[in-house]
Amino acid sequence: MSELTCRDVVEFLMDYLEGGLDARQRAEFETHLTLCDDCVAYLRQYEDAVRLGKVAFERPEAPADGQLPKGLVQAILAARKKER
Repeated sequence: MSELTCRDVVEFLMDYLEGGLDARQRAEFETHLTLCDDCVAYLRQYEDAVRLGKVAFERPEAPADGQLPKGLVQAILAARKKER
């Protein structure tokens, strides 16, 4: 790898987070992060999305797709009618 671009960071993000980069690649990836605030922000947002996804699936009592509480659906529909 030569100097990484922001596009490279996005492409190697999963490998980086899963520990799949060798020492040199990891160093180049982290060097880019020290120079690019946008990539740091992207990395943090990605990590947050993964964390929140895991939390969402940890709650077996949460409604599954298509099984939203009827009262919630009615409240959403009522709110949408008020917006019009």
